[in-house]
Amino acid sequence: MTTPAAAPPDTAALRARVQASLARQGMMQHLGVRLLEVAPGQVTLALPYGDRVTQQQGGFHGGAMGALADIAGGYAGLTVAPEGMEVTTVEFKINFLAAFQNGELHATGRVVRAGRRLIVTTAEVVHVAPDGRRSACAVMQQTLAPVPQTY
Repeated sequence: MTTPAAAPPDTAALRARVQASLARQGMMQHLGVRLLEVAPGQVTLALPYGDRVTQQQGGFHGGAMGALADIAGGYAGLTVAPEGMEVTTVEFKINFLAAFQNGELHATGRVVRAGRRLIVTTAEVVHVAPDGRRSACAVMQQTLAPVPQTY
């Protein structure tokens, strides 16, 4: 006797779940972060260049890059967390590869392993220049913990 195959994830429902959570993130709203793509175990976000995200030399601030990577990885983890649960970052490590001005940053978070107690993700941050050229900017590895949703 064969067991029925699991139903494929509802990508529209995952997108709605991530979008609703992102809308509650005051800092991400302040920075102008946009949701670009959602799939099971993967999320891509965009951060536009502007005065809110620069350091003293005019480049994207490392704190803004780190926050974007953290949120992209976190939302990738959320796509595999059970309904009624959120995720919170336990730790992350980021390597900054290059500094950029103008354009925007895209961060793609991906789930490496999802367990009941911990979820491990990575995120790649790329700079997208006004002419469309893409350049590596940062890489991150992260550990998340599922927690009950409280709202």
